[in-house]
Amino acid sequence: MQVDPFDFQSRTRVVFGPGSVKRAGELVRELGAQHVLLVTDAGIMAAGHAGHVQNGLETVGLPVTLFDKVKANPTTRCVEDCVAVAKAADIDLIIGLGGGSSMDTAKGCNFILTNGGQMKDYWGVGKATKPMLPFIAIPTTAGTGSEMQCAALIADEQTHQKMACLDTKAAARVAILDPALTLSQPPRVTACTGMDAVAHAVETAVTTKRTLLSLMYSREAFRLCVRAFPEVMLNPDDLEARGRMLLGAAFAGLAIENSMLGAAHALANPLTAQNGVVHGEAVGLMLPHVVRFNGSDPATCAAYAELAIAAGIASAGDTPEHALQTLLARLDSLLHLANLPRALSDCGVASTAIPALAAAAAQQWTASFNPRPVQAKELAALYRAALQPSVLEAVPATLNDCGDALAH
Repeated sequence: MQVDPFDFQSRTRVVFGPGSVKRAGELVRELGAQHVLLVTDAGIMAAGHAGHVQNGLETVGLPVTLFDKVKANPTTRCVEDCVAVAKAADIDLIIGLGGGSSMDTAKGCNFILTNGGQMKDYWGVGKATKPMLPFIAIPTTAGTGSEMQCAALIADEQTHQKMACLDTKAAARVAILDPALTLSQPPRVTACTGMDAVAHAVETAVTTKRTLLSLMYSREAFRLCVRAFPEVMLNPDDLEARGRMLLGAAFAGLAIENSMLGAAHALANPLTAQNGVVHGEAVGLMLPHVVRFNGSDPATCAAYAELAIAAGIASAGDTPEHALQTLLARLDSLLHLANLPRALSDCGVASTAIPALAAAAAQQWTASFNPRPVQAKELAALYRAALQPSVLEAVPATLNDCGDALAH
């Protein structure tokens, strides 16, 4: 591909490995903080992770204020509640512990705590004018890659419109990637977040904004995730596979930071907002249809083929069209293995909902980076294609049937 200009800066220090969360106190001290706000949710509290982190910080003399009211797909109200707690405690560093929702809430809090106003004031790119507090991201799921991104995705409490607020100042100073924290994920969470990570790798590899640098992260993320995902689904206690999945999700997040996403995410967001479909299910369901649609363009087909070849699921001698079919079959097999829906009808979405869904999808920012231009008409056609089960319904669901998924 053509080598286009780009501007890349690595903003986030990555600390990876089993047990690395024990270094949280040391890393906070290095940033000179005196009082920490720990942002998390009830599930992470119940799993004991929040208590473990809090105890570790307090052991080294760092006071901790806890906000544990994070909700899935956080809204402006959730962020406002978090800001109130932060203001009352006079904190000077924020830790986001959990999935993407915890990290988004922590970033959203940082925007308002340091710059004032409301979340809608930061909808877009680079709207914050003042410095933000140091932020440490500790993911407990291998999915969103939010720990490597400068965006806070916050939904308006009233309209449910998801606002992407991007600012380099909001990026984490440190991301602690401890695969042991992901062992407590329920199988469904592992499935949904894992499929999200796979989708990130696939979409970032073909967007119009991709660069040679972002492609390195996309391809390595896909190689790691496409092999590790089947392993963690069938062997949830495999810490090594969990580590590869967590690292793959982080690399995919870094790819997003430099290349954005495409139509699969544009289609997924309205399904979550209007029909309550879990994000990982929604994006996983729509991804094969978008890949097939994009693959009709020869240049994009070639890009998908290169992704499949780099991951070892297609051969260098394959035609781009054959490699594309191999990629589609692998995506379908992963959905089947993870027991995720492959038809909108399975999610309770009726054909009558498509016009409203397509109109909302056309307004999603990520749609503008899709390699094939999409408007409401094309997005509606993609929803219609996803209404009924895939023609690849009979894909087996065993590790061996995932081909190279276990090759190292």
